[in-house]
This record gives sequence, C-alpha cells and structure tokens, in this order.
Amino acid sequence: MNILVTGAHGFVGKNLCATLNNIKENKDKSFGKFEDLNVFEYDLDTEPSLLDEYAKKCDFVFHLAGVNRPENQEDFMKGNFGFTSVLLEKLKANNNKAAIMISSSIQAELDNPYGQSKKAGEDLIIKYGKENNVNVYIYRFPNLFGKWCKPNYNSVIATFCNNIAHNKEITVNNESTVLNLVYIDDLVCELINLLKGNPNKADNGFYRVEPIYTVTLGKIAALIKKFKESRNNITVPDLSDAFEKKLYSTYLSYLPEDEFGYPLKMNVDSRGSFTEIIRTADRGQFSVNISKPGITKGNHWHHTKNEKFLVVSGKGVIRFRKVGESKVYEYFVSGDKLTVIDIPVGYTHNIENLGETDMVTFMWCNECFNPDKPDTFFLEV
Repeated sequence: MNILVTGAHGFVGKNLCATLNNIKENKDKSFGKFEDLNVFEYDLDTEPSLLDEYAKKCDFVFHLAGVNRPENQEDFMKGNFGFTSVLLEKLKANNNKAAIMISSSIQAELDNPYGQSKKAGEDLIIKYGKENNVNVYIYRFPNLFGKWCKPNYNSVIATFCNNIAHNKEITVNNESTVLNLVYIDDLVCELINLLKGNPNKADNGFYRVEPIYTVTLGKIAALIKKFKESRNNITVPDLSDAFEKKLYSTYLSYLPEDEFGYPLKMNVDSRGSFTEIIRTADRGQFSVNISKPGITKGNHWHHTKNEKFLVVSGKGVIRFRKVGESKVYEYFVSGDKLTVIDIPVGYTHNIENLGETDMVTFMWCNECFNPDKPDTFFLEV
C-alpha cells in the first residue's frame, strides 16, 4: 500500500510518518494489510516533480500540508486552498481514485482569513469527492500538542514547554482562557484507525479525534511550572490524570539536550548511602540503598508503614522477627535472582550485606518519609 503524506515534515506529518514507518520496519501484523506499505513524504523541500509520481502511485492520501502563520494574509488562501487544488488536479490527471484525508481546523467556522482558506479547502475537496466518486475525510482539528511541535510559532503549549524548560519567561495574558486540546498520539491513532476503515465520525458529517481536553491557560502554565520543579522536589505528576500525563510527556521532549540528567541528594556514611529517587502524592516513595560489605541496616519496625525491598546487585539476607516473639525468619537475596521481599508491619527487620562488594537495594515505601511522624521504632532483630 502506498500512502502519500503532504506536509510530511510538519508537526502532524512528522508524527504520522514516524508511526507509519515503524509499522513498515517492524512488519506490524496487528495492522493487517498495512504491515507492507510505502510512505511517500512530500513537503516544501521535496522535489516538486515527485508530486506527479506520488499522485500516480498512491493508494491513500493524508493531506496535512497547510499554512497557518504566513507573512501575508493572502498566503492563507494560496497555501491552504491553492496547493489543495494542485494536488487534486494531479490525482485527477492520473485517474487516481485514492481516498483523501484532509486536515482542516475548527476555525473553518470563523470569518477570518485562516478560517476562510480552510473552509475553501473543505468545499473544494467535498466537490472533488462527489464529482470523481472518491471517498474524502475532513478532520477539523482543535489545538494540538505533543512532541516535535514548533515552539514560539502557533502552539502555546509548545512555547510554554520550551521556554520554561530553557528558563525563559512566558506570558499568560488571561489565565481563564479555555483551550480545546488534542494530543498528537491520539490524533495519529485516529488516522491509523481511518486507514483500517474505522474512523470516528462526528455528528456534523466531519471526522474528529478523541479525547478532547478542555483546559484553561492558567492551569497549563501552572502544570508545566510544576513539572520543572519536580526535579528539585523529586515528585512526579498525577499520572492518573490523562491530560497531565500527556502534558508531562510533551514537556520532557523540550528539555535542553545537555540537561536530561539531574542530581539527587545522597545521604552517605561509613555504612554506604541512602538516596530518595521519587516521591509521589499517593503512591509512596522510591529509594535506592547501598550497603558496604558486612554492614547491617535496619533493626526497626513500623505500625502502618510498609515497604518492598529488591536487591539488584550483590547478595545479602533480610531478617524478620515479629514484635513480642523470638523466632527469626531469613530471606537470602541477590542480584542474580531478582526477588521482591515485602516488609510487613509489626515485624522488626534488617538487611545485611553478605558479599564482598556493595549491595544495592531498590526500596519502595507506601508513604513518603515524614520526620514529624516517622512510624519507625528501633528494635534488634
């Protein structure tokens, strides 16, 4: 199957082409007949003569090319209507009945130069479909966000993510401004579903991408600032909130290339070290513990606090004794056979390094450490 993508190097086109090429390279059988496909990528820097070849061979067209920030207003019509005319004429000249998807905008309903040009493109392709018995699919996109979107151009989320990540100022003119947003991966998923013959048609006859997130500008700015601060307070976003999860992924894609890493505070003594990795609001705390050879750590118990230990390097033993009893239980652990050990409440416990090298233990606790309420009581095992 040959798929023509116009605007292939733009935000939507780049993400779509990456997915289509992944399907091709990995021979993804979950896509059925689409496991064997060719992607014709066409953009401003493509040799113009290739459009004739692509228009002759393509079996489906994703028409994503368009103009949204031209130097002159008349370029709206030239870019959004004019090129559509050229594309359709070439398809018609080659008697190619390939189905066409066109990216329009919710602004097609508005009386402004951009909206008018998008509406003209819609009308043109609807007429073309009827006259030539070709299936056409018009998607009116709201605001889009996600990786590879150009900052300081026409996306407030891309601009906010980029500027905050690079320690630049942002401007929020009205925090209560409401945006309707679609995430790029959801959009690409819908376009793949369209290829598979299962598009999402809206009540107005157009096609739509779901879910649509309705969020204020103030909330977006606050979340992105919180993402930046999360490196200092070692927190993570609320990943149960779908929008926050996707916005965080977007933010990370704008990190400076020399700032992917960030240091943690290591609590070091003669026994080894203990370092908190992540704190969460409702899923506890993640830490790494390093014990020197022969060192025993712990000898305490908890009322409600519970933990999970996972030795990932070295070897040792975790001992337990129920408070008020004398019997000791031992669990031998090592990085050679990864085993999670639950630390039940009401048992005093310790962990001893039995090896000749440092023992590294990954630890999870159901609550973040609170010095005012540690729920930790010393008692030898």
